Amino acid sequence: MLTMENTQTKAVLRGLRVAPRKVRLVIDQVRGKSVSDARRILDGSVKHAALPVLKLINSAVANAKHNDFLKEESLVISTITADGGPTLHRWMPRAMGRATPLRKRTSHINVVLTGEVDEKAKAAREKAAAAPKAEEQAADAPAEEKPKAKAKAKTTEPKKMAKTGASSAAKKATVRRASGRKK
Repeated sequence: MLTMENTQTKAVLRGLRVAPRKVRLVIDQVRGKSVSDARRILDGSVKHAALPVLKLINSAVANAKHNDFLKEESLVISTITADGGPTLHRWMPRAMGRATPLRKRTSHINVVLTGEVDEKAKAAREKAAAAPKAEEQAADAPAEEKPKAKAKAKTTEPKKMAKTGASSAAKKATVRRASGRKK
């Protein structure tokens, strides 16, 4: 008998430059919904935080399919939270030489998806992973050693002379000048 196993996958977005209070307005709309419904809701949203949340959900779906072999049509957003990140402190000039603080808040968003495992994809991945191991074992068997390539002999002439094709007398004169000897 085949059992349907529910598995969880998560994705995290850290340091989003939108206040958590504004992100929560968006994530409250998609909490508990299926992934397809959440995508539709976020595509139609006019909120600035909708695009990063949509990208995060798409990333979580990719994680679920690739890492945990979950079926995309069975995925549901079980939990999604927006927590406060580090706050950027800035100042705004005001009247009579004063300044008032500005707090530019950031968010950390966590999403957890729940869905059914795709047994066919999982079995195919395990089968594909087993094939290279068999090839590795065959490659590890002792093989004939290949003769090593001969090292190139180093030339003492300068590179410029070798490239230009100057005469051997000119090469010798250049080498003598470079070494500081007179002949």
